Amino acid sequence: MTRKYKRLTLDNRITVEKELSHSKTYQQIGEMIGFDRSSIYREVNPWGREKYSATKANEYAIKGASGRKQDKIKIKLNKNLRNYISEKLELRWSPEQISHSLKTSFPSNADMQISHEAIYQYVYLHAKKSLRAELTQQLRREKKSRGGPRKALDKRGKIPDAIRIDERPAEVIGREIPGHWEGDLVIGKDHKSAIGTLVERTTRTIIIVPLTGTDAQTVREAFEKEFKIIPEQMKKTMTYDNGKEMTQHKLFTENTKIQVYFAHPYSPWERPTNENSNMLIRDYFPKGTDFNTISVARLKEVQHQLNTRPRKTLGWKTPKDVFDSLALTPTG
Repeated sequence: MTRKYKRLTLDNRITVEKELSHSKTYQQIGEMIGFDRSSIYREVNPWGREKYSATKANEYAIKGASGRKQDKIKIKLNKNLRNYISEKLELRWSPEQISHSLKTSFPSNADMQISHEAIYQYVYLHAKKSLRAELTQQLRREKKSRGGPRKALDKRGKIPDAIRIDERPAEVIGREIPGHWEGDLVIGKDHKSAIGTLVERTTRTIIIVPLTGTDAQTVREAFEKEFKIIPEQMKKTMTYDNGKEMTQHKLFTENTKIQVYFAHPYSPWERPTNENSNMLIRDYFPKGTDFNTISVARLKEVQHQLNTRPRKTLGWKTPKDVFDSLALTPTG
């Protein structure tokens, strides 16, 4: 039987880069993504194990395969498709999110269907340099490893009467039951401003909390204000960092009926949903942002964009759609 030839995709190459950093062999990596060891060797060899970059390798492969067909690609010939893609890229949707959204929005229109690889090809070869750089930066957010806990002493002080993450109900570990949140602060320029971030684990719904300060009372009151408009059945627990801004957690729990649990010091992987959400927010507000200059309207605009962006982990539904459907489901 003749074996069908297939090419490495960008997703494959990201896996290759990640597993190389974990010292996996070419044989092990090939088995992970369904390729022969020799294919992985040919992919990595021109760059070397230490210098291999998924995005650079993918761009090189696309340029090599395109040749004289560059001006005939579907996106360039279809203005409606190009405008749709450009609009979503401006909202910081990934090519994979755009591709799946097209299938949902135009299920019977073949002219409005395109793979995420083709969108990447368009971006790398034809888009403006600034857009190309922005998408490349997005791809590189994939962490090579989460690392272990920092061994430095926790200088932030202890939270009085803190209940550790180990005591959370077992249902929090899974994501089947909604209403379990993770919380944190995103700090602004020179540590003189901040915003609060809350994310619901099941639906990935993000709440960006405007803050006028980072003292415990200000943060508690701001978080309580946001939770007032959340349906009761969607409010069960919150897992938080060890920041002193949550020292009034007992009063917060009394006022909201949301039990607060604290992660172990320097263990961000214990709040993975929040860490990922903060990364998405940083796409809009990079390090060095002075949040004192960002209006509440702008913060909520970004919140809306993030919650109406389809997510692969949600089966390409949006956090808002999933949250609304669960909030309307009777309990008991």
